[in-house]
Amino acid sequence: MKAPIRVAVTGAAGNIGYALLFRLASGDCYGKDQPVILQLLEITPALTALEGVVMELDDCAFPLLHGVEISDDPSVAFRGTNQAFLVGARPRGPGMDRADLLKANGPIFIGQGKALNDHAADDVQALVVGNPANTNALIALHAAPDLPKDRIHAMTRLDENRAKSQIASKLGVTAGSVTNMAIWGNHSNTMFPDYFHAKVDGVLATDRVDQAWWAEHFMKTVPTRGGAIIQARGASSAASAANAAIDHMATLWNGTAPGEIASVGLYSTGEHYGLPEDIVYSVPCTVTDRKVTPVAGLEHGAWAQSMIAASAEDLVGERAAVSDLLG
Repeated sequence: MKAPIRVAVTGAAGNIGYALLFRLASGDCYGKDQPVILQLLEITPALTALEGVVMELDDCAFPLLHGVEISDDPSVAFRGTNQAFLVGARPRGPGMDRADLLKANGPIFIGQGKALNDHAADDVQALVVGNPANTNALIALHAAPDLPKDRIHAMTRLDENRAKSQIASKLGVTAGSVTNMAIWGNHSNTMFPDYFHAKVDGVLATDRVDQAWWAEHFMKTVPTRGGAIIQARGASSAASAANAAIDHMATLWNGTAPGEIASVGLYSTGEHYGLPEDIVYSVPCTVTDRKVTPVAGLEHGAWAQSMIAASAEDLVGERAAVSDLLG
């Protein structure tokens, strides 16, 4: 059997963490032949609840689970970690705007970025799930100067999955038939789900669905899906978010299939598609040998270009709101 890898999860006793841990321990992310040691981080008041979650993990008797460690200290939770799910973040409270939320979460991700920088394994890859994910990832990257900039990502895989689901439902196919459905930009209402390059069973999706549906349904549904779920069930989309985090990290671990892409919130160096540098922006990527590479050469019409630019402007504004936290 392979040597175990160390997988850190923050906010591990929360709803997303709870939905995530059992799938990590069962092999859904890294494979049925890859043992894991879970290193779980929580705030001090939630440690007792986390102990209860660990009891449940123990009771499942997962063969691949080779250990569980818990802590309220990032420097302990991230020690030697190979993979990290940064789930824990303060949710938006009454009267808070996005800038307020960024300020509230900034210190959390400064501390976690420093701990990853100082204590994680050399091959660490981290995914920021806690919102606002893109700029939280940027804050963590600035706090981790020794890590390569492609090691900390923001999650837009949930948006990609939602977009695939909408297309599949419209065409009466399974979601697995939909490929190359890229999300550009911020995990916010300004995101651009790029249906122009999406394919269904190898055929461009735009050849199978009329333009009116894209404008009247798809573009209104995908960016607002999270809010619709909250309105419907009175709680956020914890299970689908955990599933998307599994999908993201499994793609990093195993690579993308030939000819296919995955959406990754990646640090921008200003080299691709005219994007500003020093933001974390979702682009279509390929993954080979755990190396993430933005897809080059995709062409966009004027409207799509305007959407891509608008989400970049959104992220530049978020960066300005937390400029004092970036060092």
